[in-house]
Amino acid sequence: MAISQRLEIRQGQSLVMTPQLQQAIKLLQLSNVELAEFCEQELEKNPLLERDDNPAPVAGEAEAPPQAEAGPAEALDRELSREDFSKCADMDATGEDRYSDGEERGAVSAAPNEPLTDWSTVKSGSRYEGDEDLLEATVADGGTLKDHLLDQLAIAALDPEKRLICVSLIDAVDEAGYMRGDLAEVAERLGADITTVEATLKVLQGFDPIGVAARDLAECLALQLKEKDRFDPAMEAMVAHLDLVARRDMAGLAQICGVDSADISDMLAEIRALCPKPGMMFATEPVQPVVPDVMVREGPDGGWMVELNSDTLPRLLVNARYYANVSVKARDKDAKTFLTECLNNANWLVKSLDQRARTILKVASEIVRQQDGFLTYGVRHLRPLNLRTIADAIGMHESTVSRVTSNKYISTPRGLFELKYFFTAAIQSMDGSESHSAEAVRDRIREMIEREEPREILSDDRIVALLTADGVNIARRTVAKYRESMRIPSSVERRRLKSPENRDLAPH
Repeated sequence: MAISQRLEIRQGQSLVMTPQLQQAIKLLQLSNVELAEFCEQELEKNPLLERDDNPAPVAGEAEAPPQAEAGPAEALDRELSREDFSKCADMDATGEDRYSDGEERGAVSAAPNEPLTDWSTVKSGSRYEGDEDLLEATVADGGTLKDHLLDQLAIAALDPEKRLICVSLIDAVDEAGYMRGDLAEVAERLGADITTVEATLKVLQGFDPIGVAARDLAECLALQLKEKDRFDPAMEAMVAHLDLVARRDMAGLAQICGVDSADISDMLAEIRALCPKPGMMFATEPVQPVVPDVMVREGPDGGWMVELNSDTLPRLLVNARYYANVSVKARDKDAKTFLTECLNNANWLVKSLDQRARTILKVASEIVRQQDGFLTYGVRHLRPLNLRTIADAIGMHESTVSRVTSNKYISTPRGLFELKYFFTAAIQSMDGSESHSAEAVRDRIREMIEREEPREILSDDRIVALLTADGVNIARRTVAKYRESMRIPSSVERRRLKSPENRDLAPH
């Protein structure tokens, strides 16, 4: 066969992963906190972007059960079309195009100030005078455990060598107040004798709060008991066998400690009064409250109204007037190129934020429609649900739904939930009827155990029998897995905990 050269023309379609498309994918899965940080960075980098400080316009509310068509909006540019955005959002992490023919197609867009239509329900959040001062007072920096220990070290009567060792030991104390460093490594790093390091640790363990710098829970409790002069041989034996304390093995503790059950009860009460994490009383990083991305409330006609939380939506504008003024004065090619890139990036970001909001609202509305029984009657009516069901209902790909539901929260009359909470596995029924949600079955197991009598503790086999009688086809290992995930002890441990001699010792 002769080898020859020839020219061929082939036509095909491919999706180029431009930086803008990668950014659009990234925006879908960002939480509202991460999105705010991202927008702040873009505001600093792009001079054509500015924050819209005007109050958010109120859009017409939409009910979740019926699905509405997209409202009228101006078409996107061909390069930034909705189709391209959807295809981009439906690519997996490897860059493979998994865009299917069933994907939603249609070009919709909105100007930066244009309210979201049809699917959106945006309302301005109320803010009262003095809220900022109250927040600042709440999360005011009150000093860390390390600062507190260093202040005590400054007035401690230690020689320079031990003072240097103590500083290294303080650095190895975690937020809970425990010593996480290896004394041998500290001694080797500082070139000190191990006995000197151990002696310095004893000094550090005498600092406030009592129990700090302990190497484990037993040592932490022992330090506090010694401070109260209650570390007698019986208490020492109990602290050395905390596993029996956790199991409330009264007989075993009485035998090891050499005292009667009345003394064991008093000793357990003393241990419960101690602080297992002495460092937690000091200030740590302030806990950021979860802010819902979507809010659901009951409508006047009995349906469910779904709306975006406008406080979590960044409102950015493209300053076209500034661009017009600067571009006229730009003479050099690099300056014109920079301005053009800034304009394109700003327009793309604004449109991507708008598309992100619409997609979140669309997915959340379908979830509410699917789980209306949960909102009305509670967790027992939570239906089995997966990503494909939502994706097929709204005409998007599973990867898009997965990204949208990541790190997003919804506020409902029954509480605040992550969107992924509503996706639960299905457990088959005995009679072949509708499957049961795994979360609903978990709740039934929890309720059974809470209502069990001390004289009739339910074993896992007994729970399986009760659920089977109610039409739930479940295995014993599944019941054990659900019970352990809820941190519920086994039937043997619960029988010991609920025994008459232990029931009165339970912490209130």
